[in-house]
Amino acid sequence: QVQLVESGGGSVPAGGSLRLSCVASGDTYSRYCMAWFRQAPGKEREEVASIDGDDSTTYADSVKGRFTISQDNAKNTLYLQMNGLSPEDTAMYYCAADPGVYSDIFETRLCRITYNYLGRGTQVTVSA
Repeated sequence: QVQLVESGGGSVPAGGSLRLSCVASGDTYSRYCMAWFRQAPGKEREEVASIDGDDSTTYADSVKGRFTISQDNAKNTLYLQMNGLSPEDTAMYYCAADPGVYSDIFETRLCRITYNYLGRGTQVTVSA
């Protein structure tokens, strides 16, 4: 089992910055892939950024160049630095973890689209 607790959300004006944190506990094997998702009212949940055990990262096109995902394994903490925030970034942000799936071809674990574990979320509100 994995437990995820997010913090760092809040209300900021457009152009502002926030840093989200997610403290993880539980099975380390199940936390090889870590990600941030967000869901705005009336919209589907979308993956914002991900990072794997080799520190390889991916970003949604809408946040590239503005958001940075990172992790501190010694502190079991995942971060999302968000700069240049706009009202379109307003959403509930969720931390997620997943063990990934082993690829015989690449001889490493790959991250999936779906994640097994999800935190309760932290609200980010950006005013115009």
